[in-house]
Amino acid sequence: MKTYQKFLLLTAISLATACAQDVDPTEPISAVNYFVPKLSPTLQVAGFPQPERNMISVEGVDLGKKLFFDPNLSANGKVSCASCHNPELAFTDGVSLAEHGVSGEKLHRTAPAIFNLAWQTEGLFWDGGAHDLESLNFGPLTHPDEMGADLDEIITYLEHDPAYKKQFNVVFPEEQIESAQVSRAISQYVRTLISQDSKYDRWQRKEESLTDLEIKGYQLYQKNCSSCHQEGLFTDRSFHNNGLDKTYLNPLELEGLYQGRFRITSNPQDMGAYKTPTLRNIALTAPYMHDGRFQTLEEVLDHYQNGIQLNESLASQLTNGIAINQQEREALLAFLATLTDSLFIHNHHPKSN
Repeated sequence: MKTYQKFLLLTAISLATACAQDVDPTEPISAVNYFVPKLSPTLQVAGFPQPERNMISVEGVDLGKKLFFDPNLSANGKVSCASCHNPELAFTDGVSLAEHGVSGEKLHRTAPAIFNLAWQTEGLFWDGGAHDLESLNFGPLTHPDEMGADLDEIITYLEHDPAYKKQFNVVFPEEQIESAQVSRAISQYVRTLISQDSKYDRWQRKEESLTDLEIKGYQLYQKNCSSCHQEGLFTDRSFHNNGLDKTYLNPLELEGLYQGRFRITSNPQDMGAYKTPTLRNIALTAPYMHDGRFQTLEEVLDHYQNGIQLNESLASQLTNGIAINQQEREALLAFLATLTDSLFIHNHHPKSN
């Protein structure tokens, strides 16, 4: 086993062990242990960005993970963050528009994957409406169709739970738990959701080989996809109109929800533009697009080959669509499958800890 792989495995085991331990309120906990995750060079990123006011620690990640999987934060005690961000599906939920929030009402956008978000500094949510993770978390926590939580009730619940109270006092030494601390803890956990050990990564690190078909697919990806899905994170972290629609409805009650990034910037060039999703773990994150309209990767390729809707804000790269034949399509799909990171899925599955 390569040195890098050993380090990743040992790190994952130690974090998993820390997160799995039950907290005994009678036992003292030492001061927080800050750390920086080990990164694969294949991510092609500069360092690990995190706000100085919320540096990650083993104890903070442990607390954030517990909150992430706790349905008691929701209004009905049945919906957790993991209800829409399931580790088995690379932290998505496998449905186009979810109805498993507290209200049972259908949402208007599909649940995006939430790994490698530490580097999403250009805005979060499909339209970039959240500046950072710390602000993003309040959206799903309090949205009446998602978790529907009352922040004051969350604080009461946490204050009266001895284990939670002890953990919060260690990670955030203020006398009382605050809603901002809840979001900061969840953010610490989410920043450690780093996918970086797929077959593609091992190939780039010269630890494994790709087949001839996969290499051909890689070349096709470079030619046709890499301008938006830039190698490394496999997203340019920006927003593009990819020709899904000719026009964009604007029902008054939805406040521009169908207008993409334009809703945030009021820039005509952002009409119908949405965040470029990562291609990492793409085989696990169906359905696709911001509204989950495509159920398979075959349908996605059909769109880019024959379904582009010309409009004034269409990304210039897509004016003529993407032209590939059936053999090239098979090769491209084979390469996309190499971006599945089984180690990441396993390490973050609650049953593996």
